[in-house]
Amino acid sequence: MKLTGFTDYSLRVLLFLAAEPGRRATIAEIASAFDVSENHLTKVVHHLGKHGWIETVRGKGGGMTLAKAPADICIGQVVRGTEGADMPAECFADDGGGCLISGCCRLKGVLAEAVLAFYAVLDKYTLADISRNRQVLGKILKIQAA
Repeated sequence: MKLTGFTDYSLRVLLFLAAEPGRRATIAEIASAFDVSENHLTKVVHHLGKHGWIETVRGKGGGMTLAKAPADICIGQVVRGTEGADMPAECFADDGGGCLISGCCRLKGVLAEAVLAFYAVLDKYTLADISRNRQVLGKILKIQAA
């Protein structure tokens, strides 16, 4: 299963913020650290804020911080929240996606089981688990301590 760019950027934003919890970061700073578009990150940050994973402050001195402790942010929930419907193949669409054999194909069941296993693994990890090396992350991303 390949994650969308939106999910990738969402996880990067969360990792960046987890590298220095409590410190407010800007979209420009994160975009520069990862060499990605500020426009893309603006949409990502809005989404993460809507779901309660980050808090944002607008204006001078604004930015974003984690809204929860890293240990309270489940990676599986973030991926579910950013990926949308689980559709590993077109036959997962309500109308079968136009596949001629969707009514009798057993592959759909196998793929559904694989998706469940995928999320079961992600559900075992939190942002704290994947950011335990925060000093290294901070150094690589050139995060300046406040």
